Amino acid sequence: MITRAMVLAAGFGRRLAPLTNTRPKPLMSVAGRPMLAHILAFLRAGGIEDVVINLHHLGERIEEMVGDGGAFGLRVRYSKEPVIRDTGGGIKQAEPLLDGEPFVVANGDSLLDVSLPDVIAFHRAHGSVATMVVRPDAAAARYGLVELDADDRLRRIVGLPPGGTSGPLRPYMFPGLQILEPRVFAYMDAGCAFSVTRVTYPRLIAAGEPVFGYVSDARWITIDTPEALAEADRELRRTPFRST
Repeated sequence: MITRAMVLAAGFGRRLAPLTNTRPKPLMSVAGRPMLAHILAFLRAGGIEDVVINLHHLGERIEEMVGDGGAFGLRVRYSKEPVIRDTGGGIKQAEPLLDGEPFVVANGDSLLDVSLPDVIAFHRAHGSVATMVVRPDAAAARYGLVELDADDRLRRIVGLPPGGTSGPLRPYMFPGLQILEPRVFAYMDAGCAFSVTRVTYPRLIAAGEPVFGYVSDARWITIDTPEALAEADRELRRTPFRST
């Protein structure tokens, strides 16, 4: 069982400005609770016990709200970024807190109503070094196309690595939930900012590492714009997530 996770919570949330001028995006209220509280509840319900949260923009507000994680039934530690590292760089900086065990990674601004134990079981069964949860979406290319083969193996992401494939690929989008093995750190450069999807995953694919996509049409909410935040609030008030 995987019991460790990381929540990516360092971003500026510029598309939510001016709301994020004084409150970090993961603390935006959704159905009466900070978004981060919903995410931590999801992780705890999925069997997670230890969480690392990376911090940069207004990170002290997040640390004040979450504390040591005890109020959420978790043990929480923090990876503070003096300079923001993007998703991949943030995960790499947290390596000392994560290395040695596989871990779940969740975005701090979105939530997917999926069974985390089912995703973990898929990851284990496929011997995957990295597993992305992916969703069918007519606008998948707008989010950054994730392409799987007939066996759910990830063969290309955002057009990378370039070159042909041995068969037809199926297009999906990535809603921000993934599982990584410690071996992934070998494909990450230290001390710099980079995207895990645009840099690390193409490296893994090019190296022939087993990388898979867990296909799900589960309900997904995100709060990356004022309109999305308002819709997320309405949606969770109407129908709370079963996993939280």
